[in-house]
Amino acid sequence: MTATTEKAASSTKPRGSSVNLSNYGLLAAFVVVILFFEVMTHFKLLYPANVNNLIMQNAYVVILAIGMIMVIIAGHIDLSVGSLVAMLGGFVAVAIQEWHWPWLLAVFATIILGAICGVWQGFWVAFVGIPGFIVTLAGMLAFRGGALIVLHGGTIGGLPEGFVSIGARWMPNWLGHANIFGSRDVLTLLFGVLAVGALLLSQFRERAKLKSRGLPRESVTIFWVRNGIASAAILLFTWILAGHRGVPYILLILSVLVVAYIFVLSRTVFGRHIYAMGGNRFAAIMSGVKTKWVDFFIFVNIGALTAIAAVVTTARASSAVAGAGNFYELDAIAACFIGGTSVSGGVGKISGAVTGAFLIGVINQGLSIMGVDPAWQNVIKGLVLIAAVTFDLMNRRRSGNN
Repeated sequence: MTATTEKAASSTKPRGSSVNLSNYGLLAAFVVVILFFEVMTHFKLLYPANVNNLIMQNAYVVILAIGMIMVIIAGHIDLSVGSLVAMLGGFVAVAIQEWHWPWLLAVFATIILGAICGVWQGFWVAFVGIPGFIVTLAGMLAFRGGALIVLHGGTIGGLPEGFVSIGARWMPNWLGHANIFGSRDVLTLLFGVLAVGALLLSQFRERAKLKSRGLPRESVTIFWVRNGIASAAILLFTWILAGHRGVPYILLILSVLVVAYIFVLSRTVFGRHIYAMGGNRFAAIMSGVKTKWVDFFIFVNIGALTAIAAVVTTARASSAVAGAGNFYELDAIAACFIGGTSVSGGVGKISGAVTGAFLIGVINQGLSIMGVDPAWQNVIKGLVLIAAVTFDLMNRRRSGNN
């Protein structure tokens, strides 16, 4: 084999030693923020009860961010989700308390109504051509008025225990407790082990797929270090959570949604079309992508997810309030941008949006434990958002220069 042939052959081999460290910047920042507040709160941030509250308090942000990231990747924005949460939360409460519907039927009907609201907004955006910003701004006003009408400007409480358990209760302790540095819920620990197993299985399958196609992949060392850190983090998280009351029902809901939508965005034609539209809409149209229908179903999807967020929010509060959902849309948008979603569309991951949502939650909780005034909490969140978007723009410009 000649030197030229050897050089050509070596250039076609996957480079296992290279890795894009920028992909791990968000996770590194997340770890730094946790460690910072853990020290500043005198090691109270990661108390089991605080970790449990972090999940429950930020569940609505995660759910909304899952829908919002698809909207933003496609090049739109949705300003109506906060008001829609209030209106749909009022609807599910009225259906249960005043119309005496079974709570499961009321939840199902609420999700259908959320999807119908998405149909309404998607129609104007996709088929009439009105920008999503304008359509959802109108929706924000209309749905907020709808919340006041449904609830008559008041509050509906006294919701049944089965419904409340969705957002404010924990799975039964079926497997008892183990004495591991204190009493720990065995079922929660088992969930942690199963989650690690699922993670490693998916990573091995992905690596095998890249190898079979001759595509570049990480070195074995980086692969094991990355997955070892992720596995340790999952086990630590579940170990801490097991020291409180176990697995909240809402954590199961979030897990199912996150896994399902990671699959939708990364493994389906619909997901690929969303990225294609956000990257270059004209090229997507020329490639045969039915962009109008994709836009339409993006808004139907976020309407249904907003309904789930409304159910979770109402269940956790055990009541529906006409003023609920204030600034929820801003929390979801901030989570997406902090999680690495590009402001110009075409770039973003569900995992990044989820991490961004919990990063905001950690900042809020850490500042609250420290006794920082809520006004300053908003100032700090605003600065974090500006920093995240600035980093995205600088990274894109640097990539363009390369």
